[in-house]
Amino acid sequence: MCYTVPMAAAVTTTFLWGKTRSVKILWLMLMFYGGSLSGMIDHLWNGELFAISGYWVKDLALGAVITCAIFLAWKIMLVLAKKDISLNAYLAGLENK
Repeated sequence: MCYTVPMAAAVTTTFLWGKTRSVKILWLMLMFYGGSLSGMIDHLWNGELFAISGYWVKDLALGAVITCAIFLAWKIMLVLAKKDISLNAYLAGLENK
């Protein structure tokens, strides 16, 4: 059940991406779909895909934590992308030393 929160975030960002066509939103959307897909595979593997446990509040809270972790990873990616970190720049820096 914890995969439902990142899936809701993925569907929301899909609509947002449809309006903006922003590459940054595309990254976020794909990360949300990846997070929800991995959760679905885990639940399918354990035979709990459509099972609602007695601890559904904790499951949703776990989904919120997963969604926040994905969002934080996306923000870190954006910060690193602004710094223009690439292997070529790294190698060029090594050659100049």
